[in-house]
Amino acid sequence: MNLLMIKSLNINYSKIRDTKNSEKTSFDSCQPSITKQPKNGEQLKSVWLTFTRNFLREVYQTLDKKQLPMDAKRHKYLLNKLPADRPDIKSLFESITPYFDSPIAPTPELIKLKMMEGVYVLLNTDKNFHATLFEFTEPWKIDIMDYLNANYMYDLTIEDMACFTGRSLAAFKRDFTKISDLPPQKWLIEKRLNVAHDEIRNNNKQVSDVCFEVGFKNLSHFSTAFKKQFGYTPTQV
Repeated sequence: MNLLMIKSLNINYSKIRDTKNSEKTSFDSCQPSITKQPKNGEQLKSVWLTFTRNFLREVYQTLDKKQLPMDAKRHKYLLNKLPADRPDIKSLFESITPYFDSPIAPTPELIKLKMMEGVYVLLNTDKNFHATLFEFTEPWKIDIMDYLNANYMYDLTIEDMACFTGRSLAAFKRDFTKISDLPPQKWLIEKRLNVAHDEIRNNNKQVSDVCFEVGFKNLSHFSTAFKKQFGYTPTQV
């Protein structure tokens, strides 16, 4: 059995396939083509984990930045062979293989868990995978507004926004002025307040729930900012 892990710009989960014939698999996002030949006529079984940029950014947010190896370097080659006798790798395989012959598909939650396991397998194999997986430079540059609209509720510094959108701090500040007259942190606060206002008015949500859902850490601060923005308190909506 083979474990192949690929960092791709698109995500696709397809039911695990097995065959006694040779199998050729390709990805439209980067067009690699890999042909696998069964050994001694045995049944071919493969597990593919495809890491999208959004997934890797989500993982990166959970890491302790102080513990990241500063001397890590990107791999020169796209294909890396993993050791087959490591317990964590064997465990990852063995937890997935029951689905090969089962009519029951793994749940999205289980798939995500296995993806996380796959990332940590790589990070525990070679410290340079930190640079390979989390190197968010120009090829990974993404739309600032798309990212912020999806992540406004998180506690993001300007440095985080720059990193997660694939920019240097200077480039992020420059690009942000092109799309908003507000500083990034003030934009985040207004975004949270607008979403909160909509949730309270249109979805009849509790003020205390909405406060934390949109990213505020303190109910008093939320109420003060809300009144300053709209001229009335959240309870008066």
